[in-house]
Amino acid sequence: MTAVTVDSVEEVGTRTVALELETPDGFDAEPGQFLLVRATVGGVEETGYYTLSSPDTEGTMEITVEYVPEGTLAPWLAERAPGDEIEIEGPFGDVRYTGDGDAVVLAEGPGIGPAVGIAERARREGHDATVVFWGEQPPHRDRLDALEADGATILIVESLDEAADTLAAAGDATVYAFGFESFVRDAKTVAEAVGVDDVRAESFGAR
Repeated sequence: MTAVTVDSVEEVGTRTVALELETPDGFDAEPGQFLLVRATVGGVEETGYYTLSSPDTEGTMEITVEYVPEGTLAPWLAERAPGDEIEIEGPFGDVRYTGDGDAVVLAEGPGIGPAVGIAERARREGHDATVVFWGEQPPHRDRLDALEADGATILIVESLDEAADTLAAAGDATVYAFGFESFVRDAKTVAEAVGVDDVRAESFGAR
């Protein structure tokens, strides 16, 4: 495990915060990969996996944390302050965006974190980026607005079927999905129905 310092904590949506962490020496990861976070909460050791939501890890890196009051680790993380330390391990995961080519990202809930990180990295590298968020009032609204102003396509949908045309037109873009198990399953089903067989997905377990 590696202790890292919290640089900032920002509320980015309903019961959702973004923790910016100082990147330790020698650490390197790509958007889409995730960290193991470990902490002792109420005398009990808790662990959780959180996907990076920053476009890179240069100097600092970010994770997006959605929490519920009855939770343990996530509310504890949401209460951190600049200067606090948390313990991390990683990075983990083969789902990553390295800056090559266009990207289409389907997301729900905290999956919006890696979605904006990938989209920002794609736009920075001169590629097209599309973010499809299933639900209402997505977290990271400011970053989504900035992406849209920069030329990215942002779709807020009530049904993944609304993303079918976007997926059908994906062409050579890499398609990603980040969300809970049922969402990822539905995203793959919609994608396969329009001929997209390769969806690089990371699920967060059951809701």
